[in-house]
Amino acid sequence: MSLQDKLDTFKADFEGNKGPPEVVAIMRKATADLIASGRAEKALKAGMRAPEFALPDAHGQVVPSSELLQKGPLVVTFYRGVWCPYCNMDLQAIEAAANDIRALGASLVAISPQTAPNRRKSERENALSFPILSDHGNALANEFGLRFRLPDDLITVYKGFGNDLAIGNGEDSWTLPMPARYVIRTDGVIVYAEVNADYTRRPDPSELLPVLSRLKVGAAA
Repeated sequence: MSLQDKLDTFKADFEGNKGPPEVVAIMRKATADLIASGRAEKALKAGMRAPEFALPDAHGQVVPSSELLQKGPLVVTFYRGVWCPYCNMDLQAIEAAANDIRALGASLVAISPQTAPNRRKSERENALSFPILSDHGNALANEFGLRFRLPDDLITVYKGFGNDLAIGNGEDSWTLPMPARYVIRTDGVIVYAEVNADYTRRPDPSELLPVLSRLKVGAAA
């Protein structure tokens, strides 16, 4: 089953069986409004230069993008949080492809606004072999054009789920990154970009392999 098939199955079960209709309606409207805002179309795209970063991993070790790019291309995934089942399925799918990605010379990182304990929980529960880096206040997500604030009625829904982002993210902006996946070439230029304002839609990690294969062939030429 593809990643999107798994996400669609989960969504159908939640909206059809588990989610209260008034909650589902609020979540659907928030997604529709974010799509209509056109924010995803304004995010960084292939051909643009990626912002440099130096962010701490879940254990406090600072990871500079410049050092990763010295080794080869970099796959970056923006991750909302451990509370999001769609995001966790996304990370698990990336992990399933991680060895193939690394075999093509690339490094992988996820970037999340979560606090260090929550990032460690995400890494542990999703059995990740790559780090989740801290993006406090979604500052880097903002540089990529991904940062947005949740509407007030959705904030109320999240709190009703026991998901207080002010606590989970260690700051009270109530912002998140739109889910996004990038491949950054060693010269810092983005060669693959997938951004979706609908958090239930994710690209399959298998899409990364042809991109990385072309980069590897180009580097060897």
